[in-house]
Amino acid sequence: MSSSRVPSAGAPPAVSPARVLAGLCLLVPIVVMLWVPSYSKTAPALGGMPFFYWYQLLWVPVSALFTGAAYLLVRRDEAARRAVSAGSVPSVPAQAEGDGK
Repeated sequence: MSSSRVPSAGAPPAVSPARVLAGLCLLVPIVVMLWVPSYSKTAPALGGMPFFYWYQLLWVPVSALFTGAAYLLVRRDEAARRAVSAGSVPSVPAQAEGDGK
């Protein structure tokens, strides 16, 4: 017997665009490193180091950037979810009617 969770009427969806983007940020370095034929070569060398090695080393900080971006996206999404559940959705301030701009 499976129990399905039905979100309440005002709850945000479980899968948001920010979470999808965070998942893609985490997936990119994995897919790139598993696609070995793309970097299984020796040329071009960089400072005497074959391409195979410096390309993999390049992906260490790049992966950290992708992971950091995913963390920030999820953290922002969680803050938005807490704001919605608390009922304090931030609103855009309205312009004064006599502003004339």
